[in-house]
Amino acid sequence: MDALLIGTGGESGWPQDGCTCASCMRAAATGIHRAPGRVVVDGQLTLTPGAKPRSSDGGSGHRVLDVPGGWDITGPDGSRLLAAAGPGAVPEPPDGTAPFDIALLDLLASPAQLGLLRARGLVTGQTRVAALYTDHRISSAQEMARRCALWASAAGQDGQVIATAGEATSASGPARSSRPHRTLLLGGARSGKSKEAELRLSGEPSVTYVAAGPWADDQWEGTGGEPDAEWADRVAAHRAARPAWWRTEESLDLAGALRRETGALLIDGIGTWLAAVMDQAGAWPDDAANWAPEAATADPQHLVSARIDELIEAWRQTRALVVAVTDEVGSGLVPAYPAGRIFRDQLGWLNQRLAAESDVNMLVVAGRPMILPT
Repeated sequence: MDALLIGTGGESGWPQDGCTCASCMRAAATGIHRAPGRVVVDGQLTLTPGAKPRSSDGGSGHRVLDVPGGWDITGPDGSRLLAAAGPGAVPEPPDGTAPFDIALLDLLASPAQLGLLRARGLVTGQTRVAALYTDHRISSAQEMARRCALWASAAGQDGQVIATAGEATSASGPARSSRPHRTLLLGGARSGKSKEAELRLSGEPSVTYVAAGPWADDQWEGTGGEPDAEWADRVAAHRAARPAWWRTEESLDLAGALRRETGALLIDGIGTWLAAVMDQAGAWPDDAANWAPEAATADPQHLVSARIDELIEAWRQTRALVVAVTDEVGSGLVPAYPAGRIFRDQLGWLNQRLAAESDVNMLVVAGRPMILPT
């Protein structure tokens, strides 16, 4: 089976006529043009948004099933294709569906859908995956190509042929094994670093999300000593935003997770983990109430250093595909209080050690990730 991508743009193509958004103007300036989405399968069956696939002569021999959000197509030779029904559509094949040889998806609508299809075994290592309906929902063609590389898929292009494995005209994205093993994402508050971390692992079939606290169930206190409802709402929103099939672990045992996991692991974040470790060790100045039981016989700094050393060693030896989020510190004013200065110093040193042992380090600013030199 082969799929000729006549057009790979959104409903009105890309750039969209008359649109002056930055994405469309950038595409026009660089000579990019994507026609509205349209696919021809095996030279006979035409797929256009909002219409049931039809053959040119009515007798192509393809079996077409309507599934929520798309089409399940089986060719005369048994090859199988899953296609999104149009821009924004997310195909959801029912249980018992056989794996697909080709998947043509709107990866801007729901990149995590690709991870779910992989988790269900419907998209395998042999499946050719390509993005359709790319338009001004993405900032640039380069950004789309970057994301597709993370998701081991092809950023479909007008005129491209996507074919089943083994055929001479086949095309797909990079092998999933070629992705960076350890990625450290740094950024300030609301920089988009957590969103980038989740985006990077959206195409994975198995993801463990380690939330390093504090958690809503902890009844974290606000300034008046009452439970902090605003923080609880933030945690609840984070939980709801994650794909439902991801496994969430709320724990400070980051080293244990790094040693244990062999799939994809997302750690968010290193700064909250360090704050909790310092709290347990009684490492904050003039705060005897936070001393842990072992702190009576051990130096707080020694306890913190030991936990950091354990984390670094586990980070170096992990078999997981891991992305960790941490706070970039020191860009603003010097903290007015000793506790703030101590935390800034500790986290800055920890970030340096993690970065030295990472395959990729990225700084996220205003939602834009920038790769740092190794």
